Amino acid sequence: MKAVSSDFAPPLKLIAPFFRFGVVFYLLSMMALLFFEPTFSYAQMDVAGWIHLFLLGFVMMIIFGAMAQLIPVVLEVGHAVVDVYYIILPLLGIGASVMVVGFWMLPALLPYGGLLVLIAMMIFAMESIATLRKSELRTLTVKTVAWSNGYLLLGILTGFAIALGLAGDLSIDVGMMLKAHVYAVLGGYVILTIMGFSLILIPMFSLAHGFEEEHINRAFKLVTTGVTVVFAGALFGLEWLMWIGYLLNLIGVLSYMMQIYIIAKLTVRKELDVWAKSMMFAFGTLAFAIILWIVYTMSGYTPFLHAAVWFLLLGFIASMIIGHLYKIVPFLVWFERFAPLVGKEKVPMLHEMYSKEGANMMFWFTSVGVVLAGSGLMTESGLLFKAGASFLFMGAIFLFVTMNKMLAYGK
Repeated sequence: MKAVSSDFAPPLKLIAPFFRFGVVFYLLSMMALLFFEPTFSYAQMDVAGWIHLFLLGFVMMIIFGAMAQLIPVVLEVGHAVVDVYYIILPLLGIGASVMVVGFWMLPALLPYGGLLVLIAMMIFAMESIATLRKSELRTLTVKTVAWSNGYLLLGILTGFAIALGLAGDLSIDVGMMLKAHVYAVLGGYVILTIMGFSLILIPMFSLAHGFEEEHINRAFKLVTTGVTVVFAGALFGLEWLMWIGYLLNLIGVLSYMMQIYIIAKLTVRKELDVWAKSMMFAFGTLAFAIILWIVYTMSGYTPFLHAAVWFLLLGFIASMIIGHLYKIVPFLVWFERFAPLVGKEKVPMLHEMYSKEGANMMFWFTSVGVVLAGSGLMTESGLLFKAGASFLFMGAIFLFVTMNKMLAYGK
């Protein structure tokens, strides 16, 4: 594991709003689940609205805030133009909100919300690339930053084309363009970003050292190639090419999971705090999502596909993000407000900066909710799905409360 430095980190006031608004969007998306049914089509406008509320409002908002902190730390150079993050936040937040309203109520708004999101993501990607060019490091994490931002640009451009198509301003095959869009953003940006930075963060927080990186290097090559193949297949309407990409991605993700397993065996820290439990739940649900997807490809039973996507989004991605928030946010607050006081007066430990009881309540409500709602999707049971959504909403409330307390600690 390569050590990282916080010398190039931006101030907390720049990063904190991304986490605040991201958690609010998460709370809203969990609340919205209470009004959905377990039987649906991904072509439904209301479903597309929820997916964008969750992915843009929560996932992208949190990732952008975390990247504002982690990119310069990992690259060991300062941001090229750090102040652009003050512009990215309102553009992404307003753009995501307008898009959700467009999906749910007024499709004519989609191009306007999409344009704001496009501008925000292009600014983010270009600033990240400019920062990347300042660094001489060429680690795997640096490579994932470069590739993931390239896929982000492709994803947002295809997304904007879809918005124009749904509004009737552009004649395209929305179905195939949607597949290209999803794979570029979800597989190319989100998954690659998680893979790259978890190689830094998971060993750091679990105190694991001395592992080989053969599996993660293989995973990186397979996923980048697989996403490119799927994207090309979707653009040119070649289903057989897309299946080759699916297979490459599957093998790549399995290689990534093997790397995490190797790291887990070397861990020194045995305490099952909210981060550790979130990581265990995240990789457990990722494995289950893969199994469900394989069963779906053999059976063609659509509810298994819906459940596989559910466990990928709410089980793996959301748990990875939320679990790491309970490590990253206390450190950022401690470094900003208490590091200058070290040696002068007593300062808190990181684990003292949030309520363990509140964090555990968040974890159990959320994990039970994911399992119940996922079971509801597999069986098309409205009762199970609504019960799961209720648990998730309660978990989101605990996340909102504990996050605000962490950010306000020591003020």
